[in-house]
Amino acid sequence: MLRLRGGLPRRSAALLAGLARDVPPARPQPPAVLPLPRRLHHAADHGPKPGGPLTLYRDLVSKGRLRHDPYQETVASELDTLLRKLERYEMEMEDYHAKLSTWDSSREKERRRLLLEEAEGKQHDGVWIDEKRGFLDKLISRKRRANIEPGVGRWVSYLNREKKLDTLVGQKPVAPVAPKGLYLYGNVGSGKTMLMDMFYGATEGVIKHRRRFHFHEAMLEINDHMHDVWKRRDDDKSIHSTSFSWISGLPFDAKIKEWLIGEEKYKQDTQQKHILLAVADKFLVDRQANKCGASILCFDEIQTIDVFAVVALSGILNRLLSTGTVLVATSNKAPEDLNQDGMQREIFLEFLSKLDETCNKILAGTETDYRRLIPTDGSTQIHYFWPITSDTRSMYEAMWHDITNQTGGNITAVTIPVMFGRSLEIPQSCSGVARFDFEYLCGRPVGAADYIAVAKNYHTVFITDLPAMSMKIRDKARRFITLIDELYNHHCRLICLAISSIDDLFQGTEEGPLFDLESFQFETEAEGTKLRRDVFAEGKVGVGPSAKGLVSMLSGQEEMFAFRRAISRLIEMQTPLYLERVQKFRYSALHQQQCTPVLAKDRTVSQPAPV
Repeated sequence: MLRLRGGLPRRSAALLAGLARDVPPARPQPPAVLPLPRRLHHAADHGPKPGGPLTLYRDLVSKGRLRHDPYQETVASELDTLLRKLERYEMEMEDYHAKLSTWDSSREKERRRLLLEEAEGKQHDGVWIDEKRGFLDKLISRKRRANIEPGVGRWVSYLNREKKLDTLVGQKPVAPVAPKGLYLYGNVGSGKTMLMDMFYGATEGVIKHRRRFHFHEAMLEINDHMHDVWKRRDDDKSIHSTSFSWISGLPFDAKIKEWLIGEEKYKQDTQQKHILLAVADKFLVDRQANKCGASILCFDEIQTIDVFAVVALSGILNRLLSTGTVLVATSNKAPEDLNQDGMQREIFLEFLSKLDETCNKILAGTETDYRRLIPTDGSTQIHYFWPITSDTRSMYEAMWHDITNQTGGNITAVTIPVMFGRSLEIPQSCSGVARFDFEYLCGRPVGAADYIAVAKNYHTVFITDLPAMSMKIRDKARRFITLIDELYNHHCRLICLAISSIDDLFQGTEEGPLFDLESFQFETEAEGTKLRRDVFAEGKVGVGPSAKGLVSMLSGQEEMFAFRRAISRLIEMQTPLYLERVQKFRYSALHQQQCTPVLAKDRTVSQPAPV
């Protein structure tokens, strides 16, 4: 609602009161669903959908690739049901967007026609330039215009114009009701991300606008969009903005054109969205692209650990859910437990209300880490070499030479682009394979954006000389956990030479235990080495030699979850099931880019047949 500061002259107040009486109050429109295309009425709604999450899950269980879990099967069944509903929703949204596009076009055409009629009237009456009118007429005209302040007069003109447009064009089409999404939460290794990824893969060709984000990547993209929106708004304020180009060729005098530009600017200012709403509208659907169809967001590891995360995620997800986007999210916490510190409570409670309205919450209730139970066989090739001895180093070097030789490329140093105009040098790069030492990747002030760039550019990453993590190098440990998250989320193959086993990698030492691992996830390259929140480790923390002992000593649930997630994911990244996904997803991405796949073949992953 627009608010005016200070009192209004009597005449202006009367005019506004009369206008308010004439304009009917906005009434909430009933959630009408558009008629379905005929071909949908007879669609089968029973049994697992071929290629859907439930079929894929049962197939993996029947082949002995996964151990059956009733919680996982329930989640897969719910995702299967949602996939069926999305097929119908996509067609409903295509129909809705077609009608909305026609409505928008007609309304803009009529709005400009009304503006031109007003401009013609002003020029014809000589409001600014008619020198032939008598002195008395011009004086009366000036006094009449002076009785309404410019801002109030423009507001009245805008509201009158909008009222006429409602009559001429009709009400905005009503969007179909979106099917409820899913919010999956539970323990590390309970299968949340695996099942969400099965679902996301099955939506290809079904939903036009679909994105899958992990928390790190989403937060970086939000920052990027915010800067873009701010820059675009500054450009639009210029009188030379392309938004006003249609005015320049009109047969009016300069003063009339200035008035038209002023009216256009006022409309932009009135309809300008809050920065987060504008970012949300760019999050899934590019405004320059075809907007028709439904949209779905798969969001892995929802977290709200600082004020920025609470405000940004609450605002953007609230907007997306309010405009029909279907959300499938994973987290280690139930929604009501996300913001235990009570930051920006009112904003967060609004988000919770919208989430409850648009998503079904499902607990992946098992306490078992199924990543530890993924079957392996005798042919499984080792990708994690430990401890560091002459023998393990020789085996590690042999694998590096074997894989790089199979790619047929040359080993060179290259530079890859990173978000926000930055770049990262890759010391050893060879046709989709990269090699680093631990200190280079995790011992410098780099962040999630750098690791995302590595994961997007390389399907296979070698890391040399992983140390045991302790309080003494906790910043490096934070970075390493973020690196593992991004390599895992982008389906990269990881080959390591480490000082200890995976289970013993994160250990307490004489310097104290490792804690506060999750904090690094909110460190960005734009902030240097600063963290978005200060984590205070309070209380007595003892020293323990084992992973189990370490878990009990961590400073909080977030840190414990980060530790367990990193261990769990490192274990899964050694399994044939994960390596098959590497081959499937990375080859698919390369094929879409019309590139020759370069993922080297080894004893655990077979090369795809030529297409």
